[in-house]
Amino acid sequence: MKFIKNTVKINEQDDASLIAAYQNSGNLEVLGVLYNKYMHLVYGVCFNYFKDDEQSKDAVMQIFEELVVKLKLHQVQNFKSWLHVLARNYCLMALRKAGKYQTISIEETFVENSDVVHLDIDESKETQLRVMEKCLETLNQEQKKSVELFYLQEKCYKEIAEITGYDMLKVKSYIQNGKRNLKICIEKNSEQ
Repeated sequence: MKFIKNTVKINEQDDASLIAAYQNSGNLEVLGVLYNKYMHLVYGVCFNYFKDDEQSKDAVMQIFEELVVKLKLHQVQNFKSWLHVLARNYCLMALRKAGKYQTISIEETFVENSDVVHLDIDESKETQLRVMEKCLETLNQEQKKSVELFYLQEKCYKEIAEITGYDMLKVKSYIQNGKRNLKICIEKNSEQ
């Protein structure tokens, strides 16, 4: 009975808590609970690239094996987005190794709901995301941290101030300046 109680507690934790618990303990059960929340999305990404049920299922398991190692090495703020990038990169590398990279469009009905937008990202959106990631790295540390917490983790000014230790007015300034600098960088890199 004790095992069931522990499992219930693990299932109720948020992604950050599960990541921390796994990184501290190396407990694969904790990682399994975290991965299970997003496994259907990983399968969707894999199926988008491979267009084969069995190959996609195998890839889901291979990505979990990569996750066992990589999650211990990286500080992950937004697990869902990070996992999507990991899955996409795995699929692209597998297709490159096989020498048969091709873009496959999927049916709209395949997408589970409107929140799962990543399944039908086109190449221009991929390019925009790469430019945005590159530009995010050009921001100074305060702006980058504040922008990531505000836009990617949807934290309010007060929460950001508590997390970072920055003054609330500074947080607002970092977000505004970071957003402006991001926009300038993205526009400059999109013209090239």
